[in-house]
Amino acid sequence: MLSIYNGIEIVYLLRQEKNATPIMLLTTKSEVEDKINGLDCGADDYLTKPFSTGELLARIRALIRRNGEVEVDSMHFEELQLNRHTYALSQGLNNIKLILKEFQIMEILMLNSGHIMLKERFIEKIWGYESDVEYNNIEVYISFLQKKLLAIKSNVQISTARGIGYFLEKKT
Repeated sequence: MLSIYNGIEIVYLLRQEKNATPIMLLTTKSEVEDKINGLDCGADDYLTKPFSTGELLARIRALIRRNGEVEVDSMHFEELQLNRHTYALSQGLNNIKLILKEFQIMEILMLNSGHIMLKERFIEKIWGYESDVEYNNIEVYISFLQKKLLAIKSNVQISTARGIGYFLEKKT
């Protein structure tokens, strides 16, 4: 981890090179003078430890908005792409529309690529904790998604970890 002074030097060098990447300094240095120095050297924000995760995430979102960047329109896994606005799943020139639940399941799988997603997690995220949805519902939507992946000739498949959950992987 960099000290605040090394961090400020790096911020200064990045700004000298006209690098506009948003920079937030996270540090234990909480003196007003340290904050002023960090911000004057080119940092966009300065957050002292300890901090709440919620505050950190809100500040990151603010930095992204401030720099005119927009939310990512699509997610990728291998050559598979999921468009967050049109709910289209595509590979190359082939694409297919997903219904809401299919989209939500695919989004969870893509956001957690490399991990097995428990069936319980899908239910919690999509239907809510108090839902009486059964695992069979997840299995049905997974089946629909697997057929749609075949229809667009995807090189990605949804694999099953028996009795546990699902994950994305490249076909072999």
